[in-house]
Order: sequence, then structure tokens, then C-alpha cells
Amino acid sequence: MGRFGLSLLRHISALPSSLSAHRATRTCCLHQRVSIGSLSSHSCQPRRTVSTAVNHHIQELSGPEQRLLDKLYDGLIGGQRASLAESITLVETRHSRKKELAQVLLQRVLAYRRQQESRNGGKPVAFRVGLSGPPGAGKSSFIEVVGKMLTGRGHKLAVLAVDPSSCTTGGSLMGDKTRMTELSRDMNAFIRPSPTSGTLGGVTRTTNEAIVLCEGAGYDIVLVETVGVGQSEFAVADMVDMFVLLIPPAGGDELQGIKRGIIERADLVVVTKSDGDLVVPARRIQAEYTSALKLLRRKSKSWNPKVVRASSHTNEGIPEVWAKMESYRDAMLASGELQGRRRAQQKVWMWSLIQESVLCHFQNHPSVGEALPRLEERVTRGVISPGLAADLLLKAFSSSSS
Repeated sequence: MGRFGLSLLRHISALPSSLSAHRATRTCCLHQRVSIGSLSSHSCQPRRTVSTAVNHHIQELSGPEQRLLDKLYDGLIGGQRASLAESITLVETRHSRKKELAQVLLQRVLAYRRQQESRNGGKPVAFRVGLSGPPGAGKSSFIEVVGKMLTGRGHKLAVLAVDPSSCTTGGSLMGDKTRMTELSRDMNAFIRPSPTSGTLGGVTRTTNEAIVLCEGAGYDIVLVETVGVGQSEFAVADMVDMFVLLIPPAGGDELQGIKRGIIERADLVVVTKSDGDLVVPARRIQAEYTSALKLLRRKSKSWNPKVVRASSHTNEGIPEVWAKMESYRDAMLASGELQGRRRAQQKVWMWSLIQESVLCHFQNHPSVGEALPRLEERVTRGVISPGLAADLLLKAFSSSSS
């Protein structure tokens, strides 16, 4: 969280307690008891209620809303792809009421997933893998080849492709689903391009919640693909069990920028397109990255990051890549680090959403909206510093709220 976000949170926490309580009833999400409903038909436990984070001022669900949630939930845990797609659309919406409905649905899915994990000895029932790399690294081809291999072995695979948003329509710009033609026709695979909507926080929220829904629908492997190498890759690394970096063999100097920032987050580096005339450059890149990884501080006691070569064209090295992923999962599960990583990620997720919501509330505040144009103009002319302008805006926000 940035300096401005921390300052904003401190100002809000310093507000009078009566005002804070009033604001909490208006803006915090969800505090009522919601019936699990049809969960009883999928469990030996009696029908019960769970305490969810549902705003106690939320309106009672109407008949059509209750029927919609029941339909989506029953279809989701029954493995229906249409219900999964509709549920992800619901969590991606910006409509305030539909966002509340999405949270109710998510709580029901989370309760179902906890039951599944308890039957699995407390271990996660799905394996989350993040894939990233510079443009042209062959991410879509790699996912298609690996995906077909996994579905052929009996796995159910979900692919969440985090796409840049179109400035015109707001939808996915690249449409990765169109580039995975064979995998998109596989009934044991589900591919969902998710637009970033122009904000990193939007990616974090919708991608995290889409992962939860995919796991509830019975997909035991979830791949999250991101485009390029930038800030969104760090966000995705904080929501997966394993982060895999794909790099082409003939990158040259343009790869220098990712060697420190992204590679230190990578649990596995895959040199793609290792076939034909590119075999020799691929071997050289593999040796360079192997040496670079030795200079980085270990982030896990149970796993040393590996560098492997693979070709989506010839399938050479693809089974070995998956074998490395399985070795990583087994080692991290045995040590308990994977479970610990997931718990830490939940806190990161929560604070990122708090920052996003607080900033949105701040920007929409009347006093801030009134003072903002004048202060922005003075900052651009160099009359006052950005730090002073931020302090004045925070003071206007807190004083008008007290």
C-alpha cells in the first residue's frame, strides 16, 4: 500500500467513533446470516447457516434473486460450465446490488470448498499456477499444449487469461480464447479471458474471486495467464501457489529488466521455443538464468527455483515441465508452506481491496471533489508540492466528515 493510501487510512481511523460506526454501516460489505440452502444435498451434514460477511443493512433477497443464486450455486458445484461463466460475470460486475449478490454466492462457494478441503485432510483441492512472460514468449501455445496433456490425464483445467481492456468497449483486448482453439473445445477445460478494466485492483478482485469459483466448480488445476511483464504480474504472484515465468530464447537486452524484478518471484523458469535453430540460444539462456537464480536469496526452504527448456511445437520438455510443477506442489504441501502462502495471500487480497474501496470513497467525497481541481492546477504549475496538496485534501476530507 502506498504512502497516500496509508495516510488516508490513518485519517479515516482517526474519525469520531460514532461517525466511523455510521460509515461502517453504509460502506462495509455484508453482515447477516445466509442459509447455505442446497449445500445440504451435497453433504452428509444437516442443513445449517454460516455467518458471512454480509452487510446487516443489505436488503432481504427478493424471490428472483434467491432463485438466481440457488440456480448458480447448484449449477456451479454440479460442474456446469454455463453456471461457472455466469457466476464469473456476476463477480466482475460494477453494479452495486449485483456485487452484493456476488458476495453472497462467494460465501456459499467458500463454505463448500472448506468442506471439500476438510475431507482432503486440510489440504487444498486445487493447484493454482500463475504464468507470465514478455509478449511473444508463446504463453498461449504453451497453455494449450500443457492443457491438452493434463485433460488427457484426467484433470479438469481452468484458464483465466488476464487481458488488457479495450479503451472503446472495456472488454478483453487480446481474446486469448481465440488463440487456444483445441483447448477451448475440450469439455474438461474452461477458458475465461478477464478484462483488467483499466485498474490493477480490478484484476486482483475479479481474478481472485474467479479462482474461488473455478475451484468450487471442480477444476483441480487453475492457470492464471497475464500479458507482458509488469505490475499485474506481482498481483497475480500473490494469488497463486506457483509462479512460472516463460521466456523466449532470442530475447536479447529487452529481457534485462525482468531478471531482477520478476525472476525473484518465479518458482520455475521455462525457456520456450526450444526447437530447430533456437535450441542453442535456448540452452544459453537456460544457463544464464540458472546462474542468475543462484545469486538470489531463497524464498522457500523446501524448493529451489529451476530453469527448464520446452517446445510447444514438438512437445519436447512439456511432460518434464509438469513434473517439476508436481514436485514443487508436493514439496510445498509436505512442508506446509503452500498452506501458509495461501493464508498470507488472503490478507494481501483483503488489504488491496480495502485500499481500493477507501480510495474510491475518498475520490467521491464532495469536499475532495470541490478542492481537487484547484489543487491539481496549483501542483502542475509548481506553486505547491504534491505532498502538501495531498495533506490539504486529506484535511478537507477528515474535517468535513467530523
